[in-house]
Amino acid sequence: MEDMQVVRAGLVALLGSAFGIEVVGQAADAREALEVFGRASPDVALLDIDLPGMDGLALARELPVAACRTIMLTAMDRPGYVRRALDAGAAGYLLKSVSPKGLADAVRTVSAGGRVIEPRELADSLGSVTPLTAREAEALRLAASGADAREIAAELFLGLGTVRNRLSSVVGKLHARSLVDAIRIAERHGWI
Repeated sequence: MEDMQVVRAGLVALLGSAFGIEVVGQAADAREALEVFGRASPDVALLDIDLPGMDGLALARELPVAACRTIMLTAMDRPGYVRRALDAGAAGYLLKSVSPKGLADAVRTVSAGGRVIEPRELADSLGSVTPLTAREAEALRLAASGADAREIAAELFLGLGTVRNRLSSVVGKLHARSLVDAIRIAERHGWI
């Protein structure tokens, strides 16, 4: 599923004409994707990370892995995004620059139980793990969205001091000059 109508239509046409692949649904956003999944029960869901509303990583976590395997098709070419996609249960990660044959082959591979990560450099760089804990990344993600320390504390049900300590720890771990710099560094690496 892809948020741009023309691209989505092209993907449906491409995959619909590929040998051994049947397109059973399409959606413009995560909410619609969950509805389509409920009706069509696909074997493989093709998702973009950058979807309106709920992002593709959160959507991948919502889909039952046993019933539907997911492939992330995205422009996000950072190892941190690959790691987050795999942690969300994705079985494939492809950049939008993939060839039509490569995309169809990836759908077949994932449908058969395999895993596909392209380009190869992204798979090779998976050893580059985030230095942030899940809780630090969560606080930093909220800060990146514009939330201040009080709002982060309320959202995460934490004390204001705890939030300030987490954000300070993030700045130190990333050797950043400021919280804004830490956000920039973490986003560049795909850690948030």
